[in-house]
Amino acid sequence: MAAHVPVLEDDSLLSRLDRVLYRVERVLALLSGLAVFALMVLAVMSVGGRNFLNQPVPGYVDWIQQAMPLIAFMGISFTQRDGGHIRMDILIGALKGRFLWAAEFLTTFAMLILMALLVWGTWAHFQRSFDFAAPMWSRDSSFDINLPLWPAKLLAPVAFSVLCLRLGLQLWAYGRAFVLGLVEPVAVPLVQSAAEQAAAEAEHVSGADG
Repeated sequence: MAAHVPVLEDDSLLSRLDRVLYRVERVLALLSGLAVFALMVLAVMSVGGRNFLNQPVPGYVDWIQQAMPLIAFMGISFTQRDGGHIRMDILIGALKGRFLWAAEFLTTFAMLILMALLVWGTWAHFQRSFDFAAPMWSRDSSFDINLPLWPAKLLAPVAFSVLCLRLGLQLWAYGRAFVLGLVEPVAVPLVQSAAEQAAAEAEHVSGADG
């Protein structure tokens, strides 16, 4: 599932929570995109300064080090909500009804366990770096211009915590769909056939051309 797929909405509490969390996820994804743009501008400035002024941007590698967690992690929950992560749909796409929702529930539950462990591990990693008594509250810093590393290390548990909330909502949705025997549950990306995906992509391209 690599393309954007539909996520249904209604007036239920589950759907309202989904929309609230989605607004948070969109802000985090926007910050991630802005970080990519900022690094592109920084690269142009560094290369231009080196070529024309013999003076690249000081600490260019340090700033990249700081921005990488922002780029890598802050958009993962947004992508999970819209069904944008790459996965194997050969088995899932062949399932229907309660068998489908049970499979989705189990795989989502496994993801939640993994992400909860990553939150615990990355938070411990942040705590080893952060210290109120240290200069700039940091026990470690970058090599060149000595940027404190704890802000970058904090981004990972924050992003993973948001993803845990998203996975929790999706577990609720899949469990609800299993119990009630729903065909198209809210708050989760729906599985599309290859033909449906192709039609959606063709419609999207046609709309962009128009």
